[in-house]
Amino acid sequence: MRGTREIKENCQIFRLTGLLDAFSEPTFAKVIAKCIEEGPKNIILVLSQIDFVDSSGLGALVQLVKKAQNEGGTLQIVTNARVTQTVKLVRLEKFLSLQNTLEDALKSLN
Repeated sequence: MRGTREIKENCQIFRLTGLLDAFSEPTFAKVIAKCIEEGPKNIILVLSQIDFVDSSGLGALVQLVKKAQNEGGTLQIVTNARVTQTVKLVRLEKFLSLQNTLEDALKSLN
């Protein structure tokens, strides 16, 4: 997994590519959790270029949503069809705040 981080006034945007799986999950979760602590507390994960998410990746996303909420922020996911299908299989689409575009995610912060 690779990615970039952009810090805006009221949010952090992470654009990620690759796989969110058991191999990448520990580093991914640690890096995003640290960024939530540093702030801004609102996180947008752009996963539209992610090819695959497994159960450990989904678990990390759930934990990161909880962490952001506990810190007074939010975590939203800009998704693609593959990620959306995986998330819907486990009925987490509402909890994980799936968005179709980055613009939709940014609008929901206002």
